[in-house]
Amino acid sequence: MTDIQRTVDAVWRIESARIVATLAKMTGDLGLAEDLAQEALVDALTQWPQSGAPQNAGAWLTAVAKRKAIDGWRRRERLDQRYRAIAHDLSETSEDEWQPIDDDVVRLVFTACHPVLSREAQVALTLRVVAGLTTTEIARLLLVPVATVQQRIVRAKKTLSAAHVPFETPDPSEWTARLGAVLGVVYLVFTEGYAATSGDRWMRPEIANEALRLGRVLAGLLPREPEVHGLVALMEFQASRFAARVSQDGTPILLSDQDRSRWDRTQIERGRAALERADAVGRGRGNYALQAAIAECHAIAPSVEGTDWERIVLLYEALGRLAPSPVVELNRAVAVSMASGPANALRIVDRLSSQGQLRGSYLLPSVRGELLARLGRTDEARSELITAADLATNERERAVLRAKAAAL
Repeated sequence: MTDIQRTVDAVWRIESARIVATLAKMTGDLGLAEDLAQEALVDALTQWPQSGAPQNAGAWLTAVAKRKAIDGWRRRERLDQRYRAIAHDLSETSEDEWQPIDDDVVRLVFTACHPVLSREAQVALTLRVVAGLTTTEIARLLLVPVATVQQRIVRAKKTLSAAHVPFETPDPSEWTARLGAVLGVVYLVFTEGYAATSGDRWMRPEIANEALRLGRVLAGLLPREPEVHGLVALMEFQASRFAARVSQDGTPILLSDQDRSRWDRTQIERGRAALERADAVGRGRGNYALQAAIAECHAIAPSVEGTDWERIVLLYEALGRLAPSPVVELNRAVAVSMASGPANALRIVDRLSSQGQLRGSYLLPSVRGELLARLGRTDEARSELITAADLATNERERAVLRAKAAAL
């Protein structure tokens, strides 16, 4: 990959949501907006090697995409008042003046999570247009074939167009109904930034921080929704560890090996305040608030040994009853191993394995390998860790797993 390709890739990661949101607001068509942004990206790959990347690359891409939209309207002889007004605005806009409205990205999330779309389509479309992930990355994140993701995204755009879904934040009376999908997608975006599913970087903080920003905006819009505050708290706690999660050369540093003095204490306090706001609503803790409470246990513990693992086990049991999933059960197994030993945890993991849960994911053999190693079953542990490394799609994670296997 050339320097310009890396630059374009970085700009797209950071700016794509705002660019697509701005274009969607202009055209009123989410599918067209993403197509225009992609066309501008192709222009950048052609022009920037000669001219160099502009100082405000996001503004450059947006302006090019807008001109393409206007050219398209002109070709279709749709020179109506809307075109003339937009063309006038564009001629008056300089790169330095470009200031995307934050709420445009929120509108983008709500549009992509419209009820006319299936849950699967909402997730795929939001990860594509908000997080800027490729279809391959989305497929790895969701554990489905690439072709399935492509079909979901194409069909979602056609459905939004056929249903004439407006590009706007819904009426407040509709927020609650759409909230579950929106929060789920925001957290998926965050998790991709927290632990990338592919590539040579273990984290993508710019993606995670964008998800956190969206969460804070939602919390301002919906202060009486405890799960919004719970999600913000969860993301704050997890983001507080960013500086300690990788070494200078990008090698992942696991929780047990992290320098806790590098955790962002201010961010931890913001997380605790958000969790208190969730509790203050008085409707009990939901999925995200429970996860945030688990993250809080880690955030305030002085060390791995000093962590309240018994409380974490209880919180995972509550979470498993409220939102059961194989990943929650696997995480409970890890907590059980710390609270009462690896043998009890191995029984949980083996039950998941016998049920075919998490088949194809590196997570289960990774945890099983760790437990077997603690039980002294070295050969089996090594085999499991190698299997996990072969299944991992992130190069950094794969290297860590192979190093663990080699060290046994």
